Amino acid sequence: MLGETICLLRRQSGLSQEQLAEKLGVSRQAVSKWESGAATPELAHLLALRACFGVPLETLLGEAPPQRPPAGPPSSPTSRGKRRLGFALCLGGALCLLAIGLLLVARPAVLAPVDTASAVTLNGTGLLAVLCVSCVIAGLFLLLRKR
Repeated sequence: MLGETICLLRRQSGLSQEQLAEKLGVSRQAVSKWESGAATPELAHLLALRACFGVPLETLLGEAPPQRPPAGPPSSPTSRGKRRLGFALCLGGALCLLAIGLLLVARPAVLAPVDTASAVTLNGTGLLAVLCVSCVIAGLFLLLRKR
């Protein structure tokens, strides 16, 4: 019963045996043995499993029906930092693009070199725009990638 519950909660959380083992500081084989019923986790590991899945100990032991865990595992400080960085990059890049756009509207003479060139080239303003767009793309990547 305990093994089935661990397996069910692990799958609902979207974790592989390897990922769960890494979170708990045990081997993948230990998680496999727990799920198959070949071994029983120690009390410290039961408490760690409870915290990892966000369920009461009674649920792990089969005394209460398993409840759906929260939408996802709690975000780690690292993933929160990456989200903040992604947000800052998106915001900074968007603000820079807005500033460049306003500058180009206020001073259209800046576009004169591009208009007179036989081929489109990137001048300083163009390079700045490319840099800002790159920041926005990098920020979106950090925000939207799977945790």
